[in-house]
Amino acid sequence: MKLILDTCTFLWIVTDDQRLSETARSAFLDENNDVYLSAVSTWEIAVKHSLGKLPLPAPPDRFIPEQRSRHHIDPLPLDEIATLQLCKLPLLHKDPFDRMLICQAIAAGAALLTPDEQISQYPIRTLF
Repeated sequence: MKLILDTCTFLWIVTDDQRLSETARSAFLDENNDVYLSAVSTWEIAVKHSLGKLPLPAPPDRFIPEQRSRHHIDPLPLDEIATLQLCKLPLLHKDPFDRMLICQAIAAGAALLTPDEQISQYPIRTLF
């Protein structure tokens, strides 16, 4: 199964945060799953870090690739096919980063590993 990590899920995985559920941890560790971090999440992390809202032990341009490599997480670029899903989504969730992750999950036929219950209202598979 293809898994796209929500931004908070990525951060919880790389910091071994206890907010990561057992279901999420098991799905992430399952070698049969392909795990991706979206360019949308790297953008969100960079924005929040630059605004002082997300302290990191290293700058995002170093932290994110190092953590992706260490945890065997592949990058997921944002493409036209995914962005064009946006016009088909009902406005149930207002966060633009989350909405684009939903679009990528639809376009890729992937599940989104997220604790955000609002996201489960969309036609995608969510796990947490």
